[in-house]
Amino acid sequence: MRSLDHEGQTCWLCGRPFETLIQWHHPVPKSKKGRATVPVHPICHKTIHANFTNVELARIGDDPEHIRAHRAVAKFLTWIANKPPDFHAPTRR
Repeated sequence: MRSLDHEGQTCWLCGRPFETLIQWHHPVPKSKKGRATVPVHPICHKTIHANFTNVELARIGDDPEHIRAHRAVAKFLTWIANKPPDFHAPTRR
């Protein structure tokens, strides 16, 4: 996790802006030879990994719409939509 100002950038998963906290997610996991990274909030990063295995993420690839369509992730996105950028709460597995 890096703590920096990322004005103008938005989260790959939820689309909300960043304030100070940002993590870098590999849409295709490093263990599956993924190299590209995308910026995500820590809570969004945890949500991705709580709902998908690395094998599933490798199959999905760089397709955030597929991840957003997952029932639990869609529910999370509705809930997080109006929270402040650095909002954090425990993530259920």
